[in-house]
Amino acid sequence: MMNLDRPRARLRLDTALDDLASAFRGMLARPDEHNCECHWGSAEDLAQLKVADTELDPDLLQRTWQAVDWSDHSSVLRRILPQFATALASGLIKSHFRMEEVGRSFARGRWQQWPAEQAAALNEFLQAWWVHTLTDPDPGVPAYEVLVLCAEASGTVSPWLRTWEVLTDPVADQHLAEAVGHWGDDLLGDRLPWHAREDEEEMRVELTVWLVHHAPARLRGLGVSEELLHRVRLLGAPVLIAGRTCIGPPGHRY
Repeated sequence: MMNLDRPRARLRLDTALDDLASAFRGMLARPDEHNCECHWGSAEDLAQLKVADTELDPDLLQRTWQAVDWSDHSSVLRRILPQFATALASGLIKSHFRMEEVGRSFARGRWQQWPAEQAAALNEFLQAWWVHTLTDPDPGVPAYEVLVLCAEASGTVSPWLRTWEVLTDPVADQHLAEAVGHWGDDLLGDRLPWHAREDEEEMRVELTVWLVHHAPARLRGLGVSEELLHRVRLLGAPVLIAGRTCIGPPGHRY
């Protein structure tokens, strides 16, 4: 178990942002990259993506990461990534479809296939931002949304849940209580609380099992309502429908 103080988490995040800026310095969209002037932006907007290391205005940045029809999404994403990551960590990026849409933008860029230094820099940013979020009593983006973003960006919830598991202090536990309150109805209805790009059922099962195993003791330590604790207990109830995955607390037999 680990209790990581907020200043160290902030330092790690600042270092990750600096390293990201270094790793992606000089990145450009492809010379022949284009998009619809009617729906995306003007030729002048497009030209800015082909000039390195200049900041975009917030509206152009938003339109750029949200667009799904770039011919080379990876190059466009790398062009905007230092500014995009800083805006994310500052809580300045908004999405009509919550943070899963941001995670999908990362996934479309196939960042795990980038050169090793670039992939490592983005991975460390996501990890550092996640840790900082869990240590911040009032993060710019709620922890349950950052988890969704990281899960969609990486295609898995496993490493992000492992971090939450070992980061044990009242702030991280409070974020857990907020997440249970936010996700409970969906999970009780056997639905993942977001629309996953892939492996939706596997993510739902893993998230549910993790909450059943780890949330009760941490929530009781916060003194949360009995109603919230009961939601977690219901998640551990046996599923009796044929062919369904049975989920329950450790040691439970069906």
